[in-house]
Amino acid sequence: METWRCVRRGYGRCVAGRGRYSMLPYPLKSLGRDWTTPWEDLQKYCWRRHISSCLRWPGHYSRAPYPYFSSRHFSLNCRPPFLFESGTQFQYYNWRPDQLSNTSLFHLSRYVMNSDRDEPSSKRRKHQGTIKRSWEYLCSHNKEKTKDLEDRNGDSTCEDCEDKFDFSVMSYNILSQELLEDNSHLYRHCRRPVLHWSFRFPNILKEIKHFDADVLCLQEVQEDHYGTEIRPSLESLGYHCEYKMKTGRKPDGCAICFKHSKFSLLSVNPVEFCRRDIPLLDRDNIGLVLLLQPKIPRAASPSICIANTHLLYNPRRGDIKLTQLAMLLAEISNVAHQKDGSFCPIVMCGDFNSVPGSPLYSFIKEGKLNYEGLAIGKVSGQEQSSRGQRILSIPIWPPNLGISQNCVYEAQQVPKVEKTDSDVTQAQQEKAEVPVPADKVSSHLQHGFSLSSVYSHYVPDTGVPEVTTCHSRSAITVDYIFYSAEKDDTARGPGAEVALVGGLKLLARLSLLTEQDLWTVNGLPNEHNSSDHLPLLAKFRLEL
Repeated sequence: METWRCVRRGYGRCVAGRGRYSMLPYPLKSLGRDWTTPWEDLQKYCWRRHISSCLRWPGHYSRAPYPYFSSRHFSLNCRPPFLFESGTQFQYYNWRPDQLSNTSLFHLSRYVMNSDRDEPSSKRRKHQGTIKRSWEYLCSHNKEKTKDLEDRNGDSTCEDCEDKFDFSVMSYNILSQELLEDNSHLYRHCRRPVLHWSFRFPNILKEIKHFDADVLCLQEVQEDHYGTEIRPSLESLGYHCEYKMKTGRKPDGCAICFKHSKFSLLSVNPVEFCRRDIPLLDRDNIGLVLLLQPKIPRAASPSICIANTHLLYNPRRGDIKLTQLAMLLAEISNVAHQKDGSFCPIVMCGDFNSVPGSPLYSFIKEGKLNYEGLAIGKVSGQEQSSRGQRILSIPIWPPNLGISQNCVYEAQQVPKVEKTDSDVTQAQQEKAEVPVPADKVSSHLQHGFSLSSVYSHYVPDTGVPEVTTCHSRSAITVDYIFYSAEKDDTARGPGAEVALVGGLKLLARLSLLTEQDLWTVNGLPNEHNSSDHLPLLAKFRLEL
């Protein structure tokens, strides 16, 4: 058995049992749960060498094939070989080694690998199938009146009347293909075919069609795929698409897409979090803020502000995360602020790379945060260890960023780009609506919105955490839909000092799953869910 383990790990043991030598010239390459190696290397280092003399099984065959081959993991449509005696044919195989070309690849199954790189048994593939996600209705009187979004076929404008406007929002990190391949260690539990873009994109598009949301907020949208496949496909479904790519050399970005039948576009406002003149802000994350006008019979209706972002992942850079969030909130404040001093309704979606209950999450919901003495790595809650973590500086960001501790632009000229459905753009220089006097710098952050999370983040009956992402390393919640709630939907925090026009009522949400649920279908991605994140979906009502 020791000999077999040696062979499975890619090295051999001599007959006497002393010493090891490499069987392959370099480490095997992997994508998902499969290993690959060129046939010529396997032939060179196994076929014609004395490795076969090591593989003796007392009481069984005098020779054993290297390694364990399965036809489902074999790159060619042929039977697996009996490698070590070219003149001997195994009785069940009619195969010859010259049937392979020099460029052929072997796929080496990891099912029976015994190494420290294997997944825990609880994470190994159980079975193929789907998990049903049901709609959860938040108001009892809406359960019968609210039409199931899964079965909507007609024009969604029929749901609206003069005194209300219903719409649905999806937030979905669709997993950039380049990021998947650059981080293949996160997907060792997956079968290789389900990781290819040609397999994943039809599944993603199928989900989008099925749920038929009025607004899509997508993260990790790869630029080349957006131009050639994603945008044309969504436009054919009746969506208008706006996209902002990350700065620098990052291959992906964020997109907001909305149904022509539901909204008109008033303005597009991209936010770049990278500022070359500020050393703290050297990361290429971005945000995108749209101002939309509902299409309803009523002559005058409030606009709706939709924001989408993907904050920095690094768990130990909470200072950057908070600054990026402050920049996004400042832009939302500028876009959603109305002439009468109120804010229009807001929906803020994205991958915030922070867990429920973390300081960053609490700041969004409560509108305030005292970060004095807070460790930089504790901001997002992704890591529990505090080793070597410094304390957040006061203030976190320098004054030349132009954003106050209230997360609004300080009095200055702010460029704003107006854009309409007819793609006529007009650059205007507008003064920021909220002038903020210079005040004493403190460790208290505030923002002027009354935001609630669509999800409660825990299963009501059991208290088990819900998750929005699940791969080989972790299963946690990092994706959110926040919305400006009606006054009776949430208690107004000290930071919520500006009145809202109308607020949004949460009618329904698509249920989330637990980590245990997801591992019953081999985690994410799998045959039916082609991202390592779950789509979040909510239905709102705006009372007019």
